[in-house]
Amino acid sequence: MDTPISSMRGIGPRTATWLKDVGVETEDDLRRMGAIAAYRRLKHSGPKRVSLNALWGLHAALEGIPWTAVDRETKQRLLATLAAGG
Repeated sequence: MDTPISSMRGIGPRTATWLKDVGVETEDDLRRMGAIAAYRRLKHSGPKRVSLNALWGLHAALEGIPWTAVDRETKQRLLATLAAGG
């Protein structure tokens, strides 16, 4: 049985709804897709409402850490991957 996206640590109700709206309903969905691809979907569906905090939060949820624990190096790596189209 797969964990609903809303049960993942660090995924709040609003983000869970946004994720479901773009086809990410479970933890497995997010793991298969990855934080960057999920962030791209969110950003495409709501460019003005979705900030980089969503990317940090998605990465943190996959790592099982608070989004505030995502360090500067990791943020830079995520941004570089995002910019490179990865």
